[in-house]
Amino acid sequence: MRLIVMGQQAFGKDVLAKLLDEKKDEVVAVYCEPDKKGVDPIKEYALEQGLPVEQPAHFKDEATLEKLGSYDADLMVMAFVNVFVPEAARDTPKQGSICFHPSLLPLHRGPSAVNWPIIMGRKESGYSWFYPTDGLDEGDVLLQWECPIEPNDTVINLYFKKIYPSAVNSVLEVCDLFRSGNPPHIVQDESQATYERRCTKKHAHVDWYKPVDQVHNLIRGTNPAPGAWTTHNGDEVSIYDCVKVPGDGVAGRVIEISDDGIEVQSVGGRVLIKRVKPKGGDKIAASEWAASTSLAVGDSLGT
Repeated sequence: MRLIVMGQQAFGKDVLAKLLDEKKDEVVAVYCEPDKKGVDPIKEYALEQGLPVEQPAHFKDEATLEKLGSYDADLMVMAFVNVFVPEAARDTPKQGSICFHPSLLPLHRGPSAVNWPIIMGRKESGYSWFYPTDGLDEGDVLLQWECPIEPNDTVINLYFKKIYPSAVNSVLEVCDLFRSGNPPHIVQDESQATYERRCTKKHAHVDWYKPVDQVHNLIRGTNPAPGAWTTHNGDEVSIYDCVKVPGDGVAGRVIEISDDGIEVQSVGGRVLIKRVKPKGGDKIAASEWAASTSLAVGDSLGT
């Protein structure tokens, strides 16, 4: 098949590389966003491979659609796409377009689909390849892959160690399904659909008066970005690696400081904070931060 690959960043690049390495299909063009800061990895790699690169700001004008059509593609593979691609562009290839999303649709539609399952305490996640429509992540599903969310998984563990490598490899199965001539169309169950907005700093504020499971999940689900945060004496500090530990006490109170980190009380248990990032500083061991700020047992965080 003749393919257009549309994507960005490392995931788009690795999907492109997987298709080129397999040599089953011909990549006739690569589409990515206009340059912002530096050169996007997928653009850089495509140019190295001698592929034409297109970077339209939108697909509203006829010239852009005509250029897309000139590649006479059979399928457009949309790998990590942030720009809106209208129906006229999606349907230009003979078999249309297929899009990647890092959740088990219809769950977690939206831009932070890796963060929210962890924050909400779900036990599983995965990814979907679906037929994009004008609705956000609403089209029929081609295929899905599921994986467990372990008790201490962070966004790094879930996405980069589980979802990412499987998803890159799965693009070959995606193309095989289209090549078969009868790719599946699984209608999403709208009664199960959820949509969450982009996970930002305001969602990542730690409330120590919440149950310890919710606090732990919030820290895991915002690691590495946007980074859970609290305050000490009015100064912000972001929290990264942590584990739950048993214990009772006053919520928000520092219970113990050791080489392992800082134990902070929540409702029904404690969180052992292992790594932090003071505002304007670098990520450091929590014990090192405690020593540098004169944090003491009995102090309260979040005040």
